[in-house]
Amino acid sequence: MNVPVRAPLSRAILLIFALVQTSLSQDRPSPGIRPEWRTQQVVDRAVRQTLEQFAERKLEAGQLAVTLVNLRDPDKPVQGSHRGGQEIYPASVVKLFYLVAAHRWMEDGKLADTEELRRAMRDMIVDSYNEATGYVVDLLTETTSGPELSSTELEVWYEKRNAVNRYFASLGFQNINVNRKPWCEGPYGRERQSVNLHKPNHRNWLTTDATARLLTEIVTGRSVTPDRSRQMMDLLKRDPFNPKAETQSREYTGKALPEGAKLWSKAGWTSETRHDAAYVELPDGNRFVLVVFTVNHANEREIIPALARAVIADLLLPK
Repeated sequence: MNVPVRAPLSRAILLIFALVQTSLSQDRPSPGIRPEWRTQQVVDRAVRQTLEQFAERKLEAGQLAVTLVNLRDPDKPVQGSHRGGQEIYPASVVKLFYLVAAHRWMEDGKLADTEELRRAMRDMIVDSYNEATGYVVDLLTETTSGPELSSTELEVWYEKRNAVNRYFASLGFQNINVNRKPWCEGPYGRERQSVNLHKPNHRNWLTTDATARLLTEIVTGRSVTPDRSRQMMDLLKRDPFNPKAETQSREYTGKALPEGAKLWSKAGWTSETRHDAAYVELPDGNRFVLVVFTVNHANEREIIPALARAVIADLLLPK
């Protein structure tokens, strides 16, 4: 039996088709479509532009992961991504997760709020010190680095070391591993034993989607408590227009910001990776979280700023 399609539905389908066709044919995102579609278009165009700009440097789509969360309306965040679920070594961006866990532990009375802990948390986020991070991880997991352990002792140690993983799993975070200290020269002793034995979780892993979710929760006051979210924001505050500020302020996303913009961020870099997790407030009222991970282009300092500029240019288009 043939059932005729009702006229209003036919018009709706034609309208959607026309909008999609228009968005595909135009280089810039279409202002009249649904916010989530437009946000995805912003990401797609920024990635395409960045790949074209750095083609001679052999930047490939598989070496880039991006998640954008538009917070113009903080009660209705809208997300778009490129390879947002891909597990990538996060370098120092993982310190965001240890910061949140430390505040959760303090809020629950599992960790004493001491001057030394606060000093370590500041150094971990503001200056990205690995030694400070190792201290925080020790406190969170009741483990320490040190000489090798027997196989039985190592399993007890590893169970404790996964405390932060269990916490974020309970919140629904997926495809992440946050049970390793960041290293300068590499792990030794029991840390090395665990790296060799406990694969595939021999390294920390994050996705840009998970990182963007965490940063969005901090920004909107939903991480642990509103007051603790504010305290975390205080540590993440950057000054991108101060020529004497540290590199996390002046490079990465901060390098792309127009005068009058505000920045909160945590960057990460190694010999293989260069990442940034940033929250930006633009002078016109646009607010967004942008997380960019790059692999095998650690020395390319312009990739993240270039992608951020493309995102900002499209967000400033008429809605």
